Amino acid sequence: MRLFKNNICLLALILFFVSSCSLEPISKTPNVIFILTDDMGFSDLGSYGSKMINTPNLDLLASEGALLNSYYSSQAVCSASRASILTGSYPNRIGISGALGPNSKTGINPNEFLMSEMFKQQGYNTAIYGKWHLGDNPKFLPTNHGFDDFYGILYSNDMWPYHPERPDSYPDLMLYDYDKPIEVLTDQSDLTMELTNKSISFIEKNKDDPFFLYLAHPQPHVPLFASSEFKGRSDYGLYTDVIEEIDNSVGLIIKSLKENKLDRNTIVVFTSDNGPWLSYGDHAGSTGIYREGKGTTWEGGQRVPCIVWYPNEIESNTVLSTPFMGIDWLPTFAKLTNSTLSKNKIDGKNIWENLTGKTFEDPHEALFFYYHKNSLHAVRYGDYKMYFPHRYRTLNGKKGRDDGQPIKYEYVNLLSEELYNLKTDPSETNNIINDFPDLAKKITTLANNKRKELGDDLTNVLGSEIREVGKID
Repeated sequence: MRLFKNNICLLALILFFVSSCSLEPISKTPNVIFILTDDMGFSDLGSYGSKMINTPNLDLLASEGALLNSYYSSQAVCSASRASILTGSYPNRIGISGALGPNSKTGINPNEFLMSEMFKQQGYNTAIYGKWHLGDNPKFLPTNHGFDDFYGILYSNDMWPYHPERPDSYPDLMLYDYDKPIEVLTDQSDLTMELTNKSISFIEKNKDDPFFLYLAHPQPHVPLFASSEFKGRSDYGLYTDVIEEIDNSVGLIIKSLKENKLDRNTIVVFTSDNGPWLSYGDHAGSTGIYREGKGTTWEGGQRVPCIVWYPNEIESNTVLSTPFMGIDWLPTFAKLTNSTLSKNKIDGKNIWENLTGKTFEDPHEALFFYYHKNSLHAVRYGDYKMYFPHRYRTLNGKKGRDDGQPIKYEYVNLLSEELYNLKTDPSETNNIINDFPDLAKKITTLANNKRKELGDDLTNVLGSEIREVGKID
């Protein structure tokens, strides 16, 4: 009888050992895939309310993870937004503004500590596939800033000789492999799938090692391109085709993670660098209920879709309305990977406890919104957003064309402060500043403190904590 019991115990121990070994172990530090689109609107995904665009893969990702309803790009333009994601800093703190063009004399400063460099210090393999846009001089290239591999373009895909308004302003658009130009791009139709295939190869190559993959799609920035498989596939035009191909790309990447048993230990973030370029009409996305678009600090310019997927820790069907920003990713990933942050001051906060439901507290007292260099346009404080006098662009309700050609913006001067409750008035139509004088005073104090720190061109305040942008010697 004792022998029988011993054999049963031994069998149970063996079965436990075998079953344990059959599971893919979860390492202490997760892989990270950060997928960034260009100029996508808040309402361009099914999970964010689109009735026309079919995005089953991203919708599934949202249902299995966290959907962020109040996520913001740090500035409503390309280079500035990307710089803040990679450094955890407001772009004006590090001297980056606007969209850097070909042969720019400035770029990301080598003294800045990028997310890619942080991951490298922790033994990660790193790659960027897609659009860089932080300087095209050799000293600014991603392979000199913590990335082991690069395949893509150095600035926006419309900065080429086929620009609809300034064709003589730009040289040939070059496709780069690592740090060398390999091809003049005259047709970008296959670029989305090329970047996807590069990403999948990188995942497979590094399945046994920790990795950070930054997939920065040049689409749906104009000019729009979709591969032959997707062009004309939808019933709603080229823009819809492009988004559906990006959704397919995400599906292929998740499939690769699952096939390589990496899905339990890989964080996937999907978002956009800023809102849609509305002057391009049917070749631009939708902001839904939100006001204005790219290039403005109204909600449509900076509130963008963001999905975070990590089944190991983020519960399915998580929906968060706490405001977060592009500056928050670096400190969040630093916490998850036990990394040392930059010695330079950053502005982001660790939001992982929010994403995993451990806290509902807002990590920021206020979020500050910038447009065009160092001009403070607005401050979000809780559910409220206060605007200061500034000039902004608008279409004033005009609908753009359907052929990929832009129409002209009008410019409007906001002459006095305005206050909106984003919870009850997300479209920013009812100015309530006269009803809340104490709140307006509180927000103004926050704004003045930030002006002292980072400056403000609109009020001629020079900030005391601005760092120099990278420059060509």
